[in-house]
Amino acid sequence: MSYLLTLLTLAGVQALAVMSPGPNFVVTAHYAITRSRRDGIFVALGIATGTTIWVSLSIAGLSVVFAQFSWIVESIRIMGALYITLLGIRMVWMAHRQMPSRESEAVSVLQISAWQKGFLTNVSNPKTAAFFTSLFVLLLPAHPPLWFQITCVATIVLISASWYILVACLFSWKPATRAYLRARKWIDTVTGGIFIAFGIYLARSKQ
Repeated sequence: MSYLLTLLTLAGVQALAVMSPGPNFVVTAHYAITRSRRDGIFVALGIATGTTIWVSLSIAGLSVVFAQFSWIVESIRIMGALYITLLGIRMVWMAHRQMPSRESEAVSVLQISAWQKGFLTNVSNPKTAAFFTSLFVLLLPAHPPLWFQITCVATIVLISASWYILVACLFSWKPATRAYLRARKWIDTVTGGIFIAFGIYLARSKQ
């Protein structure tokens, strides 16, 4: 019974974490609204893949490694800040360029690119690393059995995938797409600015 309670607690904390606006949310919504629902879903799947890696490493004892080798945490923070800042700069730059025609790009390339974008955004986010190596670890029971570990990974990944797929579906809704097209430059500039600000914040943060 204690394992069930722990699993429910972990699921609740994960749900609150993924619903909090952040880079994962912004990238998913941006791809869904600027490209298509399918591309937004591929971003969500990329995020879910990154989540699978984080939760698996966390259960395996990643927090211990981070505690012993603090330079790894610093490397993740710096690379994450750089990636997110560059992503924001690209959004601002693209905001003032003409949108490319969907027919001019191969769908398979777009899907791969969307998955990669979601994956890289997730694995390079220091806040995600902090969550899975601190609060998440504290909630885990000591020496959990294998079935609990597998169930935990599956539950956390399912929550992440479900939420971001829902975000992709909502933001690819036609009224949302039409609203975006009317204010694309302003929306993309603000979105890119948010990414740049977040990247600078991560670069300056020491926690």
